[in-house]
Amino acid sequence: MAEQTPASTVPGSALPSAKKRRQVLGASLVGTAIEWYDFFIYGSAAALIFGPQFFPTDDPTAGTLAAFASFAVGFLARPLGGLLMGHFGDRVGRKSMLLFSMLLMGAATVAIGLLPNYATIGIWAPILLVTLRLLQGIGVGGEWGGAVLMAVEYSPSKRRAFYGSFPQMGLPIGIIGANVVFVIVTNILAPEAFEAWGWRVPFLFSAVLILIALWMRLRIEDSPAFKAVKRDNREVKAPILDLFRHHTGTVLLAGIVSIAAPAIGYLYSVYMLSYGTGTLGLERNTMLLLIIFGAVCHLVTIAFGALLADRFAQKPVFLWGAALLTAWAFPFFWLVDTANPVNIAIAFAVILLGQSLMAGPQAALIAELFPTEVRYSGASTAYQIGSILGGGFMPLIATGLYAAFNSSAPIAVYLLLMGLVSFAAMAVLKVGRYQASADAGEQSGPEQSGVPGQGGAA
Repeated sequence: MAEQTPASTVPGSALPSAKKRRQVLGASLVGTAIEWYDFFIYGSAAALIFGPQFFPTDDPTAGTLAAFASFAVGFLARPLGGLLMGHFGDRVGRKSMLLFSMLLMGAATVAIGLLPNYATIGIWAPILLVTLRLLQGIGVGGEWGGAVLMAVEYSPSKRRAFYGSFPQMGLPIGIIGANVVFVIVTNILAPEAFEAWGWRVPFLFSAVLILIALWMRLRIEDSPAFKAVKRDNREVKAPILDLFRHHTGTVLLAGIVSIAAPAIGYLYSVYMLSYGTGTLGLERNTMLLLIIFGAVCHLVTIAFGALLADRFAQKPVFLWGAALLTAWAFPFFWLVDTANPVNIAIAFAVILLGQSLMAGPQAALIAELFPTEVRYSGASTAYQIGSILGGGFMPLIATGLYAAFNSSAPIAVYLLLMGLVSFAAMAVLKVGRYQASADAGEQSGPEQSGVPGQGGAA
């Protein structure tokens, strides 16, 4: 691989203006929030309505499992999206792939809103639903890496984690938006109307949001780091092959690091909706409002985690979060199982603090594991590995564990193990190999400690 040239030392290079940085942060935040809105309205619909609509059965638990399985299918497609858009993101540019991912996600989401149910077209209904979910997964699989890199590669050197946290904050904003829309629709419409057609409204509303995000993303330029790669003709012909030739161990270890944070995200935002209404007997609106509360906590604490990471370094802050998750796994369910909304809110707030201490530094941390030429491919692949192992199957596994043991304790054990695994992987991961900020340039290569590509361990 060609030697890295610091962006700040390239003749004719210029630091991005404050206005450009604000535009990039706004486009990253809004675009990511809308993509996660699209992704999470599927999760809410899977918990509330997709069972009887697309997977009719006499056993409600079987219908819920089938709906959550279709939710998990989207995660199987996310690595494909990460690999596909990572390749072209490293070859063509970050901006073009962000536009493509937005269009793909938006088209699939609106199509779900128009899809006839099982009663209308029979077996084709679940087949088409799963196909559209796969397209959603491909879209969101390429979104995270591009949005994160645009933010981090535009950042000042001392605020990398904070800039990288803006795409991370898009996730709770998407959760808030998805659940607010469902609260509005379920309260305006009679239950019969909601089941007949009202559940489609959140999906169709996505068309308006997509147009807004596209307008914002069309106004921004590619990142300074990628421009430097293009200017110096340092593109790699096959970024994925180069990534796994030189950075296989780092990719795998970073993927393991990334499993705990999404596990918490999908536990509270998707599984808890089904668990609270179906198992604890709480009202649907109560659970939706609790999830919105959790997402607000999530949003605020992600920024807090990022600020701590810029102040104290990314690795220790991430380890604090993983340790808090591990310690809180059982108390979380003890509080939730009281079926008291106040206790549930406390449980959500604490576990989401742990999640955010990981998610806040995560974007910059993962981005700086890889050089610019393969950074989109590396960051996307690592993150999607973690999302599949930790997040995608969490609702399905949690539902299956409760059905098998009639207890939340096995779910708590599973969550505890996620925290321990991420903690152990982060403890040995060598971070900060390649600085990605706009005004710091890049290191000439991996730091002296650690062997490049052979596990990324210190």
